[in-house]
Amino acid sequence: MRVGEQSTDPIDLILGEVPVPAPLTPEDVRLAVRAVVVHAAEEWPNGPLCRNDGAAYPCRLHRWGRRVLENHGLNQRQIEALIRHGNPFVHVPFPFVLTGAAPVRADRPIPSSLRGQAGRGAAPGVRPAIRPGGPGRPVAPAATTPRWPRAS
Repeated sequence: MRVGEQSTDPIDLILGEVPVPAPLTPEDVRLAVRAVVVHAAEEWPNGPLCRNDGAAYPCRLHRWGRRVLENHGLNQRQIEALIRHGNPFVHVPFPFVLTGAAPVRADRPIPSSLRGQAGRGAAPGVRPAIRPGGPGRPVAPAATTPRWPRAS
């Protein structure tokens, strides 16, 4: 079965398609990346099956993940590259634009105190890391950070 075809799986016929959320959030995009990577095709003698649950490929979650990523702005080639990469935790920028990260908004200039040494602004959506102790010196973790026992 191809990606755009209607499924004949009884579960798919009863439950239908998983709806795509109207306003996409970064969490939706992260889940969609996991869905397309984890629920990728695996070749079997009787045809491709979902690697995760053994349903006919593409399963409901794989189709949902593709629709979310397409609504997010990725094309088929980019989605296939994500699947080939095989990392379900790969980062897809939000909001996604063809050049990579989101453009810097001109209505809010970046203060000179937050600019790097070369005079460039910080990446959009990322808070600058201001560390006490001067440039290039490591900072110890906060004393309030809990120390969990290691699993044995």
